[in-house]
Amino acid sequence: MARALWTGSISFGLVTIPVKAYTAVKDHRIRFHQLEKGTGARIRNEKVSDKSHDPVDKDDIELGYEISKGTYVTVDQGEIADLRPRTTKTIDVADFVALDDVDPIYYERTYWLAPDGEGAERAYHLLRRAMEDKGKVGIGTVVMRTKQYLGAIRPLDGALAMSTMRFADEVVPRAEIDGLDGGTKAPAKKERALAEQIIDSLTTEWDPTRYHDTYTEELEQLLKKKAKGKEIVAEDVPEPDEKVADLMAALEASIKQAKPGRKRAARPAKRRGKKASTKASTTSSSRKSGSSGATGTARKRSTGASRKRSSTGSKRAS
Repeated sequence: MARALWTGSISFGLVTIPVKAYTAVKDHRIRFHQLEKGTGARIRNEKVSDKSHDPVDKDDIELGYEISKGTYVTVDQGEIADLRPRTTKTIDVADFVALDDVDPIYYERTYWLAPDGEGAERAYHLLRRAMEDKGKVGIGTVVMRTKQYLGAIRPLDGALAMSTMRFADEVVPRAEIDGLDGGTKAPAKKERALAEQIIDSLTTEWDPTRYHDTYTEELEQLLKKKAKGKEIVAEDVPEPDEKVADLMAALEASIKQAKPGRKRAARPAKRRGKKASTKASTTSSSRKSGSSGATGTARKRSTGASRKRSSTGSKRAS
């Protein structure tokens, strides 16, 4: 069973809901130790003085903030500890905002929030249902492990989840990145149509289980084989083509290579108004009428030509 990382309550207005927080994500990174070649001995990192190159005891180490090259302001651990926020037992929701208005760039790490005790279940599910119906997310602050976070509480898969968030000044503005000015020339209409066609051909329903960390999976297989003493044969990987292809040619080739038969997301059917139906009916009648008139004219011409040939034939005979 998962162990709660934090216990407290959600507070909004005069309502308090006891909850427990559980981690909702996990890393599957493979961690390595550094070993000395030949002996297999572990490599240890030792803290040494940059001047004397002698080991330094932890009691003789202080913290320094570099204000200019080689110049530091020093502080000790006690001064830092005095400034750290105390761990609180409350997620104080200050605002409810539209879920779609929060860009994913602000999200950091997500935790499941579970009701703490039977008495909390009613209020917990009431809040979850109300947020689902309104499409809102609760924004507030919480202190976990002596660090203050901005948090977003949102309904997720029939439960409540809290995602820690970055503050606004922690997000790098687009204006500070070179080459993100949006471009000065709009894409050609044909190029845009082909790009949209590629997107349509690759559109499907979201299924996170379709995607895998292939690097980690292959690394795990490598380690298992080496542990069993099997010979490792590296496969040749083709070098990527670094030539910049013609954009139109690349778009057209992409459409040809698009996988057929992919299940697309359902689209709402287009409704045709009465005007369109009337117009189509009128056009259809007009075409029929025009076709009939043209046939009649052709028949008249055919009859006249036949009579003329008959009259000419009679004169020659006489």
